[in-house]
Amino acid sequence: MAPRAHLFVCTNARPDGGRPACGNRGGEALIEAVTIAILRRGAAGRVRVTPSGCLGPCFDGPNAVEYPLGRWWSELVADDGEALAAALDGEAVAPALAAKLAARDQ
Repeated sequence: MAPRAHLFVCTNARPDGGRPACGNRGGEALIEAVTIAILRRGAAGRVRVTPSGCLGPCFDGPNAVEYPLGRWWSELVADDGEALAAALDGEAVAPALAAKLAARDQ
C-alpha cells in the first residue's frame, strides 16, 4: 500500500558557530517524536517519516517537507510530533501547527 503522506525531516548538522542547522536544533528529536506518534496511531502503513539532508531554509529550522502535498513546515520542535502525525494522517491541521506552515503554503 502506498503511503498517504511522506515527511522528510532535515537532520543536517554543522559545526557550531556557522550557519544554523536543523540537526543541531532538534531535527533528530522531531523524527523520533513523529515516528512514535505515527506508531501510536497505527498509521505506519499510511504515513512515512524519513531523515533528509539540508532542505535549504536553515534559519527557519528544523524544517520538514510533506509529500505528495508539498507542504513545508518550519520551526518545528519535538512537541509538534503528535499534531504533525495527525495532520499527515489526514486530520485537520491544529492551529498551533498551522502557524508553522511556511508562508507559501498557508
